Amino acid sequence: MSKREVVVYWRPGCPFCWRLRTGLRRRGLPTREVNIWADPEAAATVRAIADGNETVPTVVVGDVAMVNPSPAQVLDAVRSRAPELLDQRARTGRWWSVLRPRPRH
Repeated sequence: MSKREVVVYWRPGCPFCWRLRTGLRRRGLPTREVNIWADPEAAATVRAIADGNETVPTVVVGDVAMVNPSPAQVLDAVRSRAPELLDQRARTGRWWSVLRPRPRH
């Protein structure tokens, strides 16, 4: 794993994973997503981080591991460890600009 990447460990059917992955995409953050049900090594990594449990989402940013973080917590870790991964919207905290404005009627 590169120190300059965000790895999101997830599994199918996990609503917390879906929420986090969607939030990070909306903020323009590039991630490497790893399904722990399809990758035994990834499952072992998550168990090592989460006290023997396969708790997802688990996110690794450089040397920091987070279990079930919010998108804001992930962005804070990226800002301090790999700021070059953030696009301008995420760097300035203007993540809502990623969302398209609704047409007014």
